[in-house]
Amino acid sequence: MTGLVLKLGPRERILINGAVIENGDRRSRLNIITPHANILRLKDAIHPHEVNTPVRRVCYVAQLVLSGDAEEAEATRQLQTGITQLLAVLQDRDSQENLQLALASVKDGNFYRVLKLLRGVLPREAQLLQLQAAP
Repeated sequence: MTGLVLKLGPRERILINGAVIENGDRRSRLNIITPHANILRLKDAIHPHEVNTPVRRVCYVAQLVLSGDAEEAEATRQLQTGITQLLAVLQDRDSQENLQLALASVKDGNFYRVLKLLRGVLPREAQLLQLQAAP
């Protein structure tokens, strides 16, 4: 079976196409077979006050599309610009790979994958910011 498989913990909440869904008392697994469904794990959501770094800003734009709070066309433009800027700065192989895949996923309209790939760049960004802040 193709599609997205979500494994949910007890009482975990997700947002699917604008509807908040809460899992029951047991772990469960959902197979999402509708292509391009907008899905966001609420435990992974970035809150507006946490949008304080370049990668988090781009992640937040992808998240807004998934939550239905941003127009897809404008978000696509912002994501392409933001990811291109990150590609110019983050030169390590893993970040480059994630960002290239994220850029391709933007073009495909797969915003869930965009967010997932961008979240993979967050640890590298944190490491670089920590090095920059060190005296």
